[in-house]
Amino acid sequence: MGFLSTFVGVVGFGIGVPLGLLVGFFLFVYSQPKDVEDPVCKPLTELDATALLDVLPEVPLWVKSPDYDRVDWLNKFVSDIWPFLDKAICATIRNTAEPMFADYTGKYMIEAIEFQKLSLGTLHPTFQGIKVYETNEKELVMKPAIRWAGNPNITLVLKLKYFRITVQLVDLQIFVAPQITLKPLVSTFPCFAKIVVSLMEKPHVDFGLKILGGDVMSIPGLYRFVQETIKKEVASLYLWPHTLEIPILDASKGAIKKPVGILHVKVERAMKLLKMDFLGTSDPYVKLSLTGERLSARKTTIKKNNLNPEWNESFKLIVKDPQSQVLQLQVYDWDKVGRHDKLGMQLVPLKLLTPHETKELTLDLLKSTNVSDPKDQKKRGQIVVELTFVPFKVDNGSFHEILERYERKQSGIDSSSDDETLSGAGLLSVTVQGAEDVEGERHNNPYALVLFRGEKKRTKMIRKTRDPRWNEEFQFMLEDPPLHENIRIEVMSKRSGISFRSKESLGYVEINLTDVVHNGRINQKYHLIDSRNGLVHVEIRWTTVEDRDNATA
Repeated sequence: MGFLSTFVGVVGFGIGVPLGLLVGFFLFVYSQPKDVEDPVCKPLTELDATALLDVLPEVPLWVKSPDYDRVDWLNKFVSDIWPFLDKAICATIRNTAEPMFADYTGKYMIEAIEFQKLSLGTLHPTFQGIKVYETNEKELVMKPAIRWAGNPNITLVLKLKYFRITVQLVDLQIFVAPQITLKPLVSTFPCFAKIVVSLMEKPHVDFGLKILGGDVMSIPGLYRFVQETIKKEVASLYLWPHTLEIPILDASKGAIKKPVGILHVKVERAMKLLKMDFLGTSDPYVKLSLTGERLSARKTTIKKNNLNPEWNESFKLIVKDPQSQVLQLQVYDWDKVGRHDKLGMQLVPLKLLTPHETKELTLDLLKSTNVSDPKDQKKRGQIVVELTFVPFKVDNGSFHEILERYERKQSGIDSSSDDETLSGAGLLSVTVQGAEDVEGERHNNPYALVLFRGEKKRTKMIRKTRDPRWNEEFQFMLEDPPLHENIRIEVMSKRSGISFRSKESLGYVEINLTDVVHNGRINQKYHLIDSRNGLVHVEIRWTTVEDRDNATA
């Protein structure tokens, strides 16, 4: 008898516990909620400490933080356009998901997977505020705080061989604060080349998932597991420094191209040029330029009374796109009075050149680029040039290499050998972005002067402003890095019209270029010397030329 009672007790416990858990789960899931009473609205000042702490997370960021701007106009815009966004987003989801569902059809006894209902609901996302960051780069950085407590109606049906399973997403809540960067800012509409999105912290995602009518997210432990899994997967894709880049403009059209190399041109000589002068000779010189550049053409010296001149003069031209740019060679007859006569011209596509390989070309001079022009049949002589394209190094090292170099420098290791390793020719690019709060005693028509190694270059003058924006780039081709050298940027003002004191200095700054050589780039605002509050914004880059031996190794 004792054995029988023990056996019955064990069986009853084994059946009763699972049955009790199952009944309790269904009672918890399917129990009808009580009628919800209308809430009592009170001012925040009348709430006690406990109630106030419960309300604070729902307060918009523009209330809690003065850095965030209120954007009710944006929420009104999203509200009006939400029905159309709902249809467009749902159509995109359907088109993306259906091919993925098709891969599982016929497997695991699955006959079909399809959307029974697909709608994002009537409640649209709201912007709790937007924070805008100011940087020295050509970019616009925004950080919106987005909250979406939605009522989507998304039901998925799995048609198996013997029965159907419905999966429904309900009560979706998302809170995310992404960082959105529009860069680089360009002069082609819509004025930025791409959108870069990154998450600075893990997003908050909450939702219910009903399978066969029961909310499986109510199962203890599953809710937290799903939450952490979603946050981990999203973070692995878009959490900083990972980014989502959305191209807007073609890089060849919108973005500003950076120099990629130097074209060495040696104009050697010309033969049998046309006779243009009265005495049966010519005074030839050559103009060199690259297509796609706004810089003025380079010129050789003038050889007087010579139809077979020899120049042997070398020039360096900055290349930005070797696949599309063309070298233009134009030979002119110099005249003391009047217009210079063109003796002939020729074009050399840079894509015909092999990097680091010197090529000597003997070119027939033409009247124009129109080959079918009958006037081009006339012989105009020849010109001999020597061309070498030398590309810049791809980069100055990865992030980890730069970090290691910085740590070695901070610890005093290899500090003596740093200057020795940084050698070779390169390009120094100086971009004067603009100035702020420059003030003259007599007038404010500012322009900037860039002085380096005896060369002087200047920006355009902008009249009647204390905050000029020039955004002009100047380039210096150097045979060695400018270690321990300074470059001087001076803001000047010039009176329009005739005056004894027409020019006035509004302040200057001298920048040491050692950091530019070591780091490859600086982009800063500098306080102007001899100015009360003036600032000048300068970006300087140092790009080294690829070594011939390393390139062929």
